[in-house]
Order: sequence, then structure tokens, then C-alpha cells
Amino acid sequence: MSILPVHPEPPSASINSNDCLTSDANSKAFQFTETQDWFSHNIPSWKALFPLVVSPQPRILEIGSWEDRSAVFLLQNLHGGPEIVCIDHFDLFHTQAGQERYRKLNHNLGLTGKQFHVLAQFSVPALMQLLEEEILKDGAKGSEKQNVTPPKVGFDWVYVDGSHEADDTFLDGELAWRLARKNAIFIFDDYHWDKEPEESKHHPKRGVDAFLELHRTEYTRLTGPEHYQVVVQKTCEMRIGFLVDKRNSEMLNAGGTMKKAFGYGIHIALVVDTAYAIGAAVVISSTIENTPGRITFYIVDCGISEQDNQRLKQLISPSRTDDVTMMFISLPEDSLGQELGPLWAKLDLAGILPVERILYLDGDVLIRSSIEVLWNTDLQGETLAAAPDVGHPMGHAQLDKKPYFNAGVLLIDVAKMRTQSGDLKRLSRTMKDSKFRDQDVLNSFYANKWTRLSLKWNAQGMGTYARYPSPDRDMLRLLDPAMDTEDPAIVHFTGPVNPSVEEVLSVHVQPPTAKPWGYLGAPGHPFQAEWWAVAESTAWNYRKDREGKSLEATEVAVSEAIQKFKKKVEESHLTV
Repeated sequence: MSILPVHPEPPSASINSNDCLTSDANSKAFQFTETQDWFSHNIPSWKALFPLVVSPQPRILEIGSWEDRSAVFLLQNLHGGPEIVCIDHFDLFHTQAGQERYRKLNHNLGLTGKQFHVLAQFSVPALMQLLEEEILKDGAKGSEKQNVTPPKVGFDWVYVDGSHEADDTFLDGELAWRLARKNAIFIFDDYHWDKEPEESKHHPKRGVDAFLELHRTEYTRLTGPEHYQVVVQKTCEMRIGFLVDKRNSEMLNAGGTMKKAFGYGIHIALVVDTAYAIGAAVVISSTIENTPGRITFYIVDCGISEQDNQRLKQLISPSRTDDVTMMFISLPEDSLGQELGPLWAKLDLAGILPVERILYLDGDVLIRSSIEVLWNTDLQGETLAAAPDVGHPMGHAQLDKKPYFNAGVLLIDVAKMRTQSGDLKRLSRTMKDSKFRDQDVLNSFYANKWTRLSLKWNAQGMGTYARYPSPDRDMLRLLDPAMDTEDPAIVHFTGPVNPSVEEVLSVHVQPPTAKPWGYLGAPGHPFQAEWWAVAESTAWNYRKDREGKSLEATEVAVSEAIQKFKKKVEESHLTV
């Protein structure tokens, strides 16, 4: 809904510039062509926008200046001593008219007494030059000495009024958008220009509409569709997004700009079926909450209901849709996940994901801090990085005694794993009945060829078996202080969703390990309440109907236990 009055078209008659641009005694000295006032009718609308400009010293960018009535107006009337950058080609000074416009513009801007900079170029090279200047200033911020005011980067008011070609208008808007700060006022002129059909590619409207659609989650529109200008206020952070040449890379790296400009994001893979959908929701939601920046989630669908599919998509809030995305991947017919079951689908990742590096997360973890440091871990030439398995730090009886990792959190060089995929699948089929299935296969295949992660990135068995003394666990404590940490970055809720009665009554592990959303919950686990706090922020509302599900799961576990007991009794009678 428009907050500004409607101006269906600019007036064709001239407007006395002194009626519109009078704030000091120098106004009479401005040199404007009386019959070329295409701006002054915008003054009431623009004044209504001034309270939305939050910067105490606004910076203005104008694309298409002519003699610059608009720039003079802004420099005279916008609060806080604004400064402006004006871009116009001035016929590249090949014509007398272009030279005269350039002279008048500099004369008029000079009379304001405010800071200004004129780029006498076509808009694209000028904007690229401006992008480079702003990038270097952004990089310099990180290396500024103490007590030195960092340079101001970006603009608070952007006016796009250059070419009337649709593609030029779109490109001007796209490049200028990267220079616009959060909360910037961003204006396109001539949305209802009457010199060409609005559906023509020679009309700016098509370019403006394409821009609005591309960035539709990143602004609040302040004008209605009937307004001659399109005015939006930016709601996302500034992302310049381009690098300059290598000569400036050291300074840019010092300011943290290079990583942002490269545009690299974090790629996270989860293998999900309906039983683990709520767990996956907690993984995704807690990751987004704790990790800023670009993230793509690859959801390997092993039987997700349509309802759960939609619920997972809803986890990305409108404020993060510009930098968080979600892709659902189906398993091919020849995959291990299809052949041996969903448990094995993580071994299919290298063949189905379109990326070179992935962070695999089990659907039963809770993210408690940013995973950026984990993502940037040096694999030291190995295919994967993982944390030791707290339950079996040196493996178990079915495997050779070697350091043994937990496969719930894996940082994987996907490109390297693709070259090993055939051998890995063959081994999987051979070891399909091994005690810990896919985890045993990975440990056998990458024995002594994996990079060790700290247990802070995969804290297992908390409140249960991790506290039990054993020589292997004592060694882990010596090697990794995070073994006993109370503040892990990733908590892993190991154990089944719904444990059997035998597991519940076992004297070896008390309390038993289980998932928070199962009938037993995760008794004794110090982070169960924190897990539920995240779960209840999702669309599941699982706790509301948990009582009925818990009763059903309990009855199943008891029934299975009774059947096993009867079978044992029958077997004992046969042997007497």
C-alpha cells in the first residue's frame, strides 16, 4: 500500500526552480534550464520520505543527473549534512550540450556547500568503479587503528533515473542495490513513462518489475503501482559482492571482506524420513538461529510426508530467505539408501549432491553456536573430518582396534569421496550386517585416514555413558578437554527414538540413551530442555500430541518384550 501521494506523470509545463529550491541566498544563482524541470513535482513525496532516513549523515547516489535539480534539493533539505555521488555520461563531452550540462551541474552542486563527487561516465563502468572504491573502504575498516573513524561504506538514498531501456534500468538497479545500506530509500523514476509502450523492452517498467521480483523479500514497497516512481526501503544488509584485483587482496582479507565477496556459503546435508522429521527441524532451526550468512540445506528425502516437507520449508523465516535455501534430493534407484535402507543414504551423498564440500549432520543433533569455524576446518588432505566416538573410542570387537569416529557429524570433501564411491559401496554391501552399519563401513574404509575434530562439535552420551570410566574414555579426556565440557557447540542425542524394554532396564547404561521426541524422552540429558525449546518454535507442536504417541510406543515396546520373553520360555521348554 502506498504511503505517498499519487503523481501519475510529471508536469509538462516548466516550474520555476526558485519556487522549489530555495534554502539560502545562493538559490538565485542556480543555473537550471526553465523548460527542463522533470523533478520538482516529486518534492512533496520526497519530503515525506525524509523521516525514514536513519543515518545522521546520509550518503546519496544518483544515476542520471542532467543539471541536477534533484541533487541540489537533497543536499539542501535532507538532514545531517549529506554528501552525494552523481553519475551521468554528459555525452562523454563529445557535444556542446553535454559539456554545458556538466558545467551547470558542477556549478549548482558547488553552490550548496555540501560534499559531492561527479562520475562523468556511463552508469555501468561508473558503478563498477564505485563498487571498487566502496569495497576497498570496507576492507580498510578491519585494519583501522584505534580511535580512527572508519570510512562510511554504502548509501542511504539511491535514485535510479538513467537509461530508459529495460535492461539498462535493471542493471543500474542491480549494481546500485549492492551499494545500498539496510534501510536505504531506493527510487526508480519513470515507471509510467509515456514515450514508449510500458510492455516494450525500450521502457524502464519491465526492468523495474524484474528487479522487484528478484529482490521481493528484501524491501518494503512505499508506493503503489499507479505511482510514477517506484520507491522501496531496503530491509536486508548491504552485500557488495565483488572483489577487486589481487593487489588489494591483503587489505581486503584483513577487513574480512574477501570471504563475503567470494559469496561462498555453508552446505549442510541431512538424511530424513518422517520418523526423523522433527529432529531434522531442530537441526535446521538451531543452525539458522546460531549461524549467520549463506547456508544451503540439502535434504535427502528417504520418505518424508508432504506435510512434513511443507513444515521443513517453513523453518526459513522471511528475514533469512535471502541467504538460507533448502533443496530436497531424491535417492536414485541404484543408491545404497534404496538398496539397504535409509540408514545407508549418507554413503550416497557424494553421488547425488552438486557441491564439492558438505557438512553432514544426523537428524538428532542440536546446534548451539555458529558452525562457521567447523565448516572452515582444514581437512589436511583427508576425505573427511569427524569426532571420536565416545562409546567406542577404539572401536568394538568386530573391528580392528583403531581410533574410531562417530558418523553423526562429518565434514566431507565430496569431490574426493566421489573418486572412492565405487569401492565404498562394495564394502558397504560386504559389511551390511556389521554392528554399527554405515559407521563401521566408514571407519573401516577411512581407518587412520580421517581428520580428528574436537568433541565440542559432536558431544555424545551426555548425562549417560560419557560419564562412565574406561581406559579409552580416559585417554579421550587427556586428548580433548571438550570431553567434559558443559558448553558444546553441537550436542548429539545418541540412542534409538523408542528404546526397547531391554534397553530401558539394562544395568549397563542408566539412564538409557534415547531421542528427546521418543516415548521415553532423553532421561538425564542436560540439553533435553534446550532441544524442546527449539522444537516448540517449529511448526510441529509435537509436545501437544506426545502423550498419545508415547503411550502407543510404550505399548509396542512392552508387547515386543513380552513376545521375546515367551519365545525364550518356549525355547527353554524345548531344551529340557
